[in-house]
Amino acid sequence: MKKYVAEFVGTFWLVLGGCGSAVLAAAFPDVGIGLLGVSLAFGLTVLTMAYAIGHISGCHLNPAVSVGLWAGGRFPAKELLPYIFAQVAGGIAAGGVLFLIASGKAGFDVHAGFASNGYAEHSPGGYSLISALVTEVVMTMMFLLVILGSTDGRAPKGMAPIAIGLCLTLIHLISIPVTNTSVNPARSTGVAVFVGGWALSQLWLFWIAPIAGALAGAVIYRFIGGSEE
Repeated sequence: MKKYVAEFVGTFWLVLGGCGSAVLAAAFPDVGIGLLGVSLAFGLTVLTMAYAIGHISGCHLNPAVSVGLWAGGRFPAKELLPYIFAQVAGGIAAGGVLFLIASGKAGFDVHAGFASNGYAEHSPGGYSLISALVTEVVMTMMFLLVILGSTDGRAPKGMAPIAIGLCLTLIHLISIPVTNTSVNPARSTGVAVFVGGWALSQLWLFWIAPIAGALAGAVIYRFIGGSEE
């Protein structure tokens, strides 16, 4: 049970820190943190939680990561559903807290986006469904390669949280203009349920693409990485 609570808390922090930076701070007049700040915020949530709960639950914080670790031979199938449930619940709880905070400002409109992921007219840069699909698959694939490689027993010790956090930062720098960056179904769900409408109707992509990318990353790493010695 401690592992599941850790995943809930960790995913809560990821969504509150990452999406919170986008909703509350990115466009703040004169001193907004912008795309770079939001990208760093997402990376820092993973980095800090990796040190805080990595030794408890492995710090997945992401259904796609859990599936990828299972496919990579690092995680038991029997724990997939409890982990995913805890992650999604943590994401939704964070979305609720963020909604309460953001709605305290006059003129707040949750339907304007609320850091939700989208494609076509709901893509920040107007990118198509195909562009969004390719982006999410490839970004999640590379994320899993970095996760599996940096946590391999042969990798430099103690550096995995830094590599993983910086990788997520880089992923956001690349893909925020395309999809607002998901690579994480729990992150997408956590805010989409409060936006409703278009965010929920497009949510399917941000489950299917990250999981497909994670599976691809696991297959590739098992090929190039082989077995730990």
